[in-house]
Amino acid sequence: MTEGVLDQGPLRRGSPLRTPRAAAVAGIVFSVLMISALVLLRISIPAHPGDVGTWLTSSGRRAAVAIGLNLVPFAGIAFLWFIGVIRDRVGEREDRFFASVFLGSGLLFVAMLFAAAAVSGGLIADAVSGRPDTSTLALARNVTSSLLNVYSMRMAAVFTLSTVTIARRTQIVSRWLTVAGLAAALVLIIGIGISPWVELVFPAWILALSVDILAAGPRDASGADQALRGQLQA
Repeated sequence: MTEGVLDQGPLRRGSPLRTPRAAAVAGIVFSVLMISALVLLRISIPAHPGDVGTWLTSSGRRAAVAIGLNLVPFAGIAFLWFIGVIRDRVGEREDRFFASVFLGSGLLFVAMLFAAAAVSGGLIADAVSGRPDTSTLALARNVTSSLLNVYSMRMAAVFTLSTVTIARRTQIVSRWLTVAGLAAALVLIIGIGISPWVELVFPAWILALSVDILAAGPRDASGADQALRGQLQA
């Protein structure tokens, strides 16, 4: 009977919150939205710095960029839920040091991703009212590129490394994902300056990790839950 009280019905005062089942798909939602946004931005904005303003004359390209930028906030929200899913699976085995790096890098990734999207969105809004001068376009492009490629993706690499370390020590995911995570982090740190398409490595790895977590099912009861059951049964 005590197990039924714990597993069903509304929460009582002092009862621990349980992670919603819908949160398990947060990583998949983030991956799909992030990949869609990055692809739309990369195929719409020319890679050559000399073409900083020519794409603004095309209404189709501006619309594609606007759609991609509108997907970014929802991707960031899903990523925050994904962070919660990982911490829930780790439970009381969480190490304070790696948990701090994991949480900090994840929050910084989202913050700089939002900042890059805000700068690009401001550029689009300015282009609608009237084409901005070349210096403004160059500045906005350089700021966006630095936020996304230099800082945001580096934080994504740190997040991946910390997640891999936590997953390896707690064995919450398949072993091959930890190896793939190490490779993804290395590619993000070194390869991001070679090709902007390297950005897709991060959401692709998150997608694989989320599918693995979803396939594994709900985590085992934590020590706190077991202690509470023992107290009620006694």
